[in-house]
Amino acid sequence: MAAPSKTLCLHPLDNVRVALEDLAVGERLEREGVVCRGCVPAGHKLAAAAIRAGEAVVKYGQPIGTATCEIAAGDHVHTHNLGMGRFVRDYASGVEAGSAAAGADPPEFFQGILRPDGRVATRNYIGVISTVNCSASVARMVADRFRGEALGDYPNVDGVVPICHGFGCGMAGSGRGFDHLRESLAGYSRHPNFAAVLLIGLGCEVMQVGAVAAEADCTQPPMVTTLTIQETGGTRRTVEEAAARVRAMLPAANAVRREPVPAG
Repeated sequence: MAAPSKTLCLHPLDNVRVALEDLAVGERLEREGVVCRGCVPAGHKLAAAAIRAGEAVVKYGQPIGTATCEIAAGDHVHTHNLGMGRFVRDYASGVEAGSAAAGADPPEFFQGILRPDGRVATRNYIGVISTVNCSASVARMVADRFRGEALGDYPNVDGVVPICHGFGCGMAGSGRGFDHLRESLAGYSRHPNFAAVLLIGLGCEVMQVGAVAAEADCTQPPMVTTLTIQETGGTRRTVEEAAARVRAMLPAANAVRREPVPAG
């Protein structure tokens, strides 16, 4: 049996592949017929063929940029050799996509997580969401507490994810910008891929945690709780309190199982 491919081809027209794992210098990729000319981190692009300077780099069957220099097959394609360019726009992207209709024969299923409200998740995360740029670092510090083996006792939890942004403080307290930010943060808060969410604010910002929690409707899954840095007593105390709250969420978040869910 042939070894599984270490890269992913997203479209037959693509001249790059996506590395599914870290690729080393000199590694031969038999299926792609190329040798890695440099280290390619997982999730990054690898040139599947030579790309001339000025030529389009194609991913998803669409140009995503222009080669800023000669790119050889097997090169790592990233910001060092990929720039912006002008292309003829193609609005027909995805028209060839198949349908996963409920009446498909045979029926199509995937291993999903059925939430109590009937929605289906593909992942099972706990979210740590900063309601304002001032609490972004705290959100990241909290998520960092749960890297590596920290979730070893909770195999059904896929991770603790920080959601951060650069807004929420020096902004108008009403209007389109305010509404869009509040609705976006609330959308993350009630996303089915989050089993639970912790909203962290500063305390004196325009985008208050209460406004986001109200928009998210905390009476529905996922579990949503809030805290602010000023009320908790500073950055260090907030990180400790937030980490304790996430730990308290883990048993319930872990109490899920994947089951066949109709793709339709």
